[in-house]
Amino acid sequence: MQSSQIRDLIQTGIQDAQVEVMGDDGVHFEAVVISASFTGKLPLARHRMVYATLGDLMGGAIHALSLKTLTPAEALSAT
Repeated sequence: MQSSQIRDLIQTGIQDAQVEVMGDDGVHFEAVVISASFTGKLPLARHRMVYATLGDLMGGAIHALSLKTLTPAEALSAT
């Protein structure tokens, strides 16, 4: 699995998302996902939204995915 494939799946599932995915070994990845859709949601709900875009790939082709999920306002204040 390639980082770009994961990025594309997340962006397709969360249309307004800005997504950056890193991972060199093809099974362990880190992603930063910024979306207004996360506003008012707890971190667990945000992560579930991202996992839903990946379906059965989680635990299979994607062995591990570390997530950082932010709203656009949170992303601005983090810089």
